[in-house]
This record gives sequence, C-alpha cells and structure tokens, in this order.
Amino acid sequence: MFNGILWILKTGAPWRDLPKEFGPWQTVYKRFAKWTTIAAWKDLFEGLVRDWDKESLMIDGSYVKVHQHGCGAQGGQYSQAIGRSKGGLTTKIHAVVDGLGNPLRIKLTGGNVHDMVPSCELISGIKTDQFLADRAYDADKLIELAESAGCKVIIPSKANRKVQRKIDKHTYKERHLVECFFAKIKSYRRVSIRYEKLASRYHAMVLMASCLVWLQ
Repeated sequence: MFNGILWILKTGAPWRDLPKEFGPWQTVYKRFAKWTTIAAWKDLFEGLVRDWDKESLMIDGSYVKVHQHGCGAQGGQYSQAIGRSKGGLTTKIHAVVDGLGNPLRIKLTGGNVHDMVPSCELISGIKTDQFLADRAYDADKLIELAESAGCKVIIPSKANRKVQRKIDKHTYKERHLVECFFAKIKSYRRVSIRYEKLASRYHAMVLMASCLVWLQ
C-alpha cells in the first residue's frame, strides 16, 4: 500500500489508474486518507527533521498550479489554501530549509498570499547561525525576530529602505539551496500540480516528497 501511494506521488496519475499489483485502488486511497487524518505523514516528517544542520536557515515560497480536479472542495477556495494569482488558481508552498537544503517546516497558503505573511510563524523558535532570504522578506518584524534568536540576517534591502544594509554576497549565494529543494519536490508530479481538493491531503503529498528529500 505504501508503495502504491508513492507511485501516485511520483506519477500524478488518478487513483483509479493505480496498477493492480498494489492492491485495490480504493483500499490504498482510504489508507492514504486515514494516515493523513491521524497526521502520520507529519509525524514521519518531524522524526526526520530532528537531525538538521544548524549552520544556516533559508526561507522561500513557490507557486503550484491547481488542476481543475483540485477545485470545488467544501468550505471554499480560501479554506483549502487556493487563491487566484497571475497564473490563475494556485497554491503556494512556503518552506524553511537548513544549511544542507533539507526541509524543516512546510506551510500552504493560497497563491495570492504574500511570502511575508507566514514567515514569522515558520521561523519562530528556530535557532541558527545565519538566516538567508530574498528581498521579499526585507521587513523589520521578521528581521528583528531572527536577530532576537541570535541569527546573522542576510537579506538584501528593498530599494525604498532608507538605510541600505550591507550583506555578505558570497554567503547569500547559498540561498540557492531552498530553490533546489523546490526543484526536488516538484519532480514528483503530484506535488508539481495540485490535484487534491483538500489542503490537508495536498500537504500530505508535499510532506511525503519532503521526507524523500531527507532520505536521499
């Protein structure tokens, strides 16, 4: 059953197209849904996160197109982390990764939500030596939170900031690791395109892909 779920994650195929060697697709889907409900994927992910590289912390967000089959869930789009952006209906994956590019925290929002909105929540309580982010995260509230945790903040200043901060450009290049993380999880088709109507089940797919990044 677990291999069947991973097959769906990799191929992005409909559950009904699950090969027969994995068992009845209804049984595999129900097991996936049950494990999502009891937060089994979250527990698995958090078990892997315990051994993370504390040298650096990086944050970013990435858009994912919502397939037409991923729309129409009860409660409306907002409650299911779907929003309208330039690309149409999208979901945004917000991620924090460590100094090796392994994911520490994952959060979903609608595609219309700015990167800054969940940023303080995502880094709260994490202590590290350096905090790297792009210009979109240049906000006093976030910078003060990171500095209060003892982090060296490496974030380029926005053009409208009166006092431009100097940053270590060589160290800033390491921020590509968070971009690499998104590239890795989007190699799984069930992540690169959102087919799940429920945010909880799409989040489970993202967590599974994140676990596989840790295990590589």
